[in-house]
Amino acid sequence: MAALGVAVLALGACSSIRESRGYVVDAALVSSVQPGIDNRRSVEGTLGRPTFQSQYGEDTWYYISSITGRRPFVRPRIRQHAVLAVKFDEAGNVASVERQGMEEVVFLQPEGDETPTLGRERTFLEDLFGNIGQVGAAGPGTGAQ
Repeated sequence: MAALGVAVLALGACSSIRESRGYVVDAALVSSVQPGIDNRRSVEGTLGRPTFQSQYGEDTWYYISSITGRRPFVRPRIRQHAVLAVKFDEAGNVASVERQGMEEVVFLQPEGDETPTLGRERTFLEDLFGNIGQVGAAGPGTGAQ
């Protein structure tokens, strides 16, 4: 009986942890935003403040939502991802509403553990002792006598 209890606890410890990140999507509210009918004020009243706004180009509000899942001691992985882009015209009315999902997510894989830089490579000791005699050396015209 005790072994059964330990097995149940062990299986429970390995279950995936789901976390919502960013905007919490309510499908009914999102579908209620209509181009040509709504404006900035009504969108803010319906959906709330956006996750971020465009700084250049068309005036666009972005609502970003992710649901991640992770097992204990492992990095989280994105399970669901959604971006709602609400574009406004010059008068502040909704011009279009676009939805994007996981198909637009790009997973980057960095190469190696080091970032290549220009210049020569120096050892720890060269970094530590490299400036001895260089800094504060009196030269001509410095007033040192």
